[in-house]
Amino acid sequence: MKNPTTVVSTALASILAMSAVGLPSIAAAAEKNDMEKCYGVAKAGKNDCKTLSNACAGHAISGNQKDAFIALPAGTCERISGGSLQAPAGM
Repeated sequence: MKNPTTVVSTALASILAMSAVGLPSIAAAAEKNDMEKCYGVAKAGKNDCKTLSNACAGHAISGNQKDAFIALPAGTCERISGGSLQAPAGM
């Protein structure tokens, strides 16, 4: 039978390791809350999600396509020429 101190130490180390792994995802989730969709500024093939003409990220046909968006930190889109927070009609 193993030493009880070793078992407890191993269990605590496992819990700490799992917590450390979960921290980046919590931070990423918090950062995502501060993001907004910015339409009309993505380069061709660099959009984040679907458009009116396709359903996949990275498939915008042309640059500055009005229905393609990229996620930007809140407050950034309104400072970019041609950027819009409003999705085009039909989306």
